[in-house]
Amino acid sequence: MSDKNRFDFGKNWMKFIRYIDEKKIEEAVKSLQSNLKAENLKGKTFIDVGCGSGLFSLAAMRLKADRVISFDFSEGSVNATRCLKANYHKDNDKWIIMQGSVLNKELVLSLGKFDIVYSWGVLHHTGDMYQALENVIPLVKSDGQLFIAIYNNQGIVSSIWKKVKLVHNKLPDIFKLPYVFLIAFAFEFKCALVSMVRGKSPFHRLSDSKRGMSIFIDWVDWIGGYPFEVACPEKIFNFYREKGFSLEVLKTCGGGYGNNEFVFRKK
Repeated sequence: MSDKNRFDFGKNWMKFIRYIDEKKIEEAVKSLQSNLKAENLKGKTFIDVGCGSGLFSLAAMRLKADRVISFDFSEGSVNATRCLKANYHKDNDKWIIMQGSVLNKELVLSLGKFDIVYSWGVLHHTGDMYQALENVIPLVKSDGQLFIAIYNNQGIVSSIWKKVKLVHNKLPDIFKLPYVFLIAFAFEFKCALVSMVRGKSPFHRLSDSKRGMSIFIDWVDWIGGYPFEVACPEKIFNFYREKGFSLEVLKTCGGGYGNNEFVFRKK
């Protein structure tokens, strides 16, 4: 794949870390607690595969994980995570940050095994999703947990979104932001109308913060996010069941656009 077609996730995350505050950190902490069904991570090791902004690595540190490793393909994401560590856990040798690709089997095998392997919304952006899904398996300890999120397969709609993303990345930089605003506005306007019909505030989506994220940063990530692959929930479930994993948590996006979340345990 041409690098010019690949979205620069790190550039987006470098912008996002300026808005990380205690509220966003607390939302990330609650997301981990809820999905992993754990009050804290004391005595456990945590690896953040495709760490992005580093927010969930920071959340793992807040939950007292024994060791946290964060790595990402994007240099910008690595820098964003290092900035976050410098702000909140400077000189803490329990949190290790490095650059690397989950598609690099040799690198992945060199990292060891972990109680919790976390990779939210990452593996479908590698350009080889099923290889990435395979490569994270050796990272999980026996009886360890694998927490991933993968874009839902909407059939022809997903094919259209793939074209939207590719167009974004081919545009000259000066046109990329207006392109995002145009598509995001059309989508949010439709959602606002639906919300009013259902008796909700038309602005409720703008005030909702999920997992400590930012709706605008999410839109830039969504529209630009290429490479882009998708899978229906049963595909992911069957893939890991055949590899000896049991499903503990499943949260779908109701057949719409977005991520299906899975927490598996390695038998």
